[in-house]
Amino acid sequence: MAPRKIIIDTDPGQDDAVAILLAFASPEDLDVLGITAVAGNVPLPLTEKNARIVCELAGKPETLVFAGCDAPIARKLVTAEHVHGKTGLDGPTLPDPTMPLQDGHAVDFIIDTLRSEPSGTVTLCPLGPLTNIAVALQRAPDIAGRIQEIVLMGGAYFEVGNITPAAEFNIYVDPEAAKLVFGCGAPITVMPLDVTHKALVTSERNNAFRALGTPVGIAVAEMTDFFERFDKEKYGSAGAPLHDPCVTAYLIRPELFTGRHINVEIETGSDLTLGMTVADWWGVTKRPANATFMGEIDADGFFALLTERLARL
Repeated sequence: MAPRKIIIDTDPGQDDAVAILLAFASPEDLDVLGITAVAGNVPLPLTEKNARIVCELAGKPETLVFAGCDAPIARKLVTAEHVHGKTGLDGPTLPDPTMPLQDGHAVDFIIDTLRSEPSGTVTLCPLGPLTNIAVALQRAPDIAGRIQEIVLMGGAYFEVGNITPAAEFNIYVDPEAAKLVFGCGAPITVMPLDVTHKALVTSERNNAFRALGTPVGIAVAEMTDFFERFDKEKYGSAGAPLHDPCVTAYLIRPELFTGRHINVEIETGSDLTLGMTVADWWGVTKRPANATFMGEIDADGFFALLTERLARL
């Protein structure tokens, strides 16, 4: 089979970086048409810069990187430097990128690509707030029927929230965008906190990255060394959850994940539960299913895939 064509929409973020590296390391499975940056973990000038840093780390300076929306559709931007550090990629020391940022807007790139590629052949991979995807759908409603699948990291059902008691960060930052995306009619697969909190980088797993002895392996280990301090303190966990690489891993090895096709609604009106993914796991509302919410991951298989693929870069 030909590699699956993807656009990675991202707000790097250490875990975003690992997701991008996994995609680059898997050319037989994934064809990265471009990377679109959005404001999220850190502001847009840093996310677009970080995306280019990761491309150069992977040896892929020819990658098309576009800057997108610098704020949510209807709200002030909320960022997460308390998790990712002031640069978003704190941990390793990586050089500033020399590859260019593309002219034009990320939203236009998404629209143009979906219209120019054969219908049903491009998968969107949002790793951050859904602003770019939502604005593209607003400007060009025709693209919804051309999307092969939207595979995203966001939301939760049993785990519920990590930025508020009720909401996961990516959805909370731009709940209006999430509501639009979940209602667009395209096939959607979701990697919620319930899955990503089972993909923990333990000391043993991080040592395996470091033992690769390559710039990529060492950088990933140093990213996780930094990233994990927040989660260990907050959750008392054995390591940091690698949220975003679950998206890339699913595209490569979907059998690593199990879930349910359910109805998911996004709360946009309540201060108390703003950004909550109201996931009807038990089918009690009878509302039509609009997303496949993953619930389980083969964590050992996930880290074996990740280590094996990162060794290629």
